[in-house]
Amino acid sequence: MMKKKVQMMEHRSRRSGWLIIPLCVLALSGCANMSPTGQRALSGGAIGAAGGAVLGTVAAGNPAVGAAVGGAVGAGVGAALPNIERTLNGN
Repeated sequence: MMKKKVQMMEHRSRRSGWLIIPLCVLALSGCANMSPTGQRALSGGAIGAAGGAVLGTVAAGNPAVGAAVGGAVGAGVGAALPNIERTLNGN
């Protein structure tokens, strides 16, 4: 019984991983008519969501929570990147 449950959980995580890839591609394709800040926020959010999903699956077994947290952090960093670069360069 336990082995079957583990196999079902593994199948669910693999399926979730394959759903995230097309969503990232779709999100990144919408960057054409956006401002540079919006592009960075969207790209950062997509990259953060993908990385968060992987880490969420590995660490906690929940890719949805990892993707949500990673996407939020990635979008915030992407939007704030020009300010971070200015601060690091001393401007």
